[in-house]
Amino acid sequence: MNITDQQMLIDGNLVGAGSGQTYEVLNPATEEVVGTAPDAQVDDVERAIAAARRAFVDTDWSTNVELRRRCLTQLRDNLRKVADEIRPILTAESGMPLALSFSMGLDGPVESLGYWPELLSTYQFERTLPPKQIMGGESLRTVRKEAAGVVAAITPWNFPFQLNLTKIGGALAAGCTVILKPAPDTPWSGTVLAAAAADTDIPAGVLNIVTTSDNRVAEILTTHRDVDQITFTGSTATGRLVMRNASETIKRVSLELGGKSAAVILDDADLASSVAMAAGAVCMHAGQGCALATRLLVPHHLMDEAAAIAEQVMSGLPWGDPTDTSTIMGPLINRSQFEKVLDYIEVGKAEARLVVGGSSPERYSKGYFVAPTLFSHVPADSRIAREEIFGPVVCLIGYEDDDDAVRIANDSDFGLSGSVYSSSTERAKRIALHMRTGTIALNGAQWFDPETPFGGYKQSGLGREWGVEGLEDFLETKTFSFPAG
Repeated sequence: MNITDQQMLIDGNLVGAGSGQTYEVLNPATEEVVGTAPDAQVDDVERAIAAARRAFVDTDWSTNVELRRRCLTQLRDNLRKVADEIRPILTAESGMPLALSFSMGLDGPVESLGYWPELLSTYQFERTLPPKQIMGGESLRTVRKEAAGVVAAITPWNFPFQLNLTKIGGALAAGCTVILKPAPDTPWSGTVLAAAAADTDIPAGVLNIVTTSDNRVAEILTTHRDVDQITFTGSTATGRLVMRNASETIKRVSLELGGKSAAVILDDADLASSVAMAAGAVCMHAGQGCALATRLLVPHHLMDEAAAIAEQVMSGLPWGDPTDTSTIMGPLINRSQFEKVLDYIEVGKAEARLVVGGSSPERYSKGYFVAPTLFSHVPADSRIAREEIFGPVVCLIGYEDDDDAVRIANDSDFGLSGSVYSSSTERAKRIALHMRTGTIALNGAQWFDPETPFGGYKQSGLGREWGVEGLEDFLETKTFSFPAG
């Protein structure tokens, strides 16, 4: 695939912006321009919305389950064929380590597309309630699930390909038509998907993919009267704006927002393995993951020991050049994020003890690299403990007992994910049951799978992705009744 000749997908056609405009794409590891992407303007977005509306009304996409199963399978198979071509493109635009593309960055999400045709083979879109006497007459009632309509899917830059496929997979499986708008920093994760989708039996207009550098152009998707639902992943601040815009036309809204997840390490856990697992995970992809457990809660009396373990682990992490397959952590996405993380580190130096990291490394004269950074003795009410940093920064926070650990874990505006470590699965589960968060991993067990509903409590969002719940987020419920006689 030629990264300098990427196109959007509008009404079944691979096209550039109507104006011919493009914008430059930077490699965050080198700060160099590595190509361009179509820079859609208002007319392009309007054409995509009109195509999606027309496809929803005029085709049988919303009712033809077998067509949807076939097309989603075709899309998965097409992406399998070009995965090795997409891999370096994903690393070039996002800075994601190449090694991660073989799991959750690319290959895993592509395989996850196969979940939706499998689910559609058994999902009951209609059920009949038993006859019942209602208001003097016997009635039969049918409850039907129907596609919500035209969906605007807006995705971020951290795991762009995975999030693009997650959004469109559930929406298309439900029978919706979609306009996908990738983040400006990572447009190619949308355009390579457009090329693969164009070579399927997906009817024209069912899936549209537009790229733009102008957030004001993208905002049209959140206000347009012909868009029925918005699914958005990104910051909580932007999520609030999406909700406000959607409220004017009472659109359905699904949001996967920020996180400040806690890993609770109980006093009976294997401290060395638990701290190593938790601290190392936070630095994956430079800490740019909303579900990463950036707050490590340990008993006060184990704080110094935990800090020493975490320091050793984080000092030895393979990080740097994202094209090196031994690397698990590359650069931050752009200069704005780079400066934001460094600012938080300066705040942390005044609030807690800096153990390791805390700067931009001298070995890189270019690129948005920040060293893995560990703070210990972090007050639970400090800024670095409460605000989402979205960088490779770990906060070690002390607690008194189990109840105190739960209190600190829950004392957050967010509730996206979390984890508990203990030698007793039952004890870990008791703690987990009291944590107000959407997903919880016990002793390192993984939930990241398309069968598993994912989403958050509180300001971490609304709705769920993946699983049956992820399909039903894109379905409306209709009930109709008729005489039983």
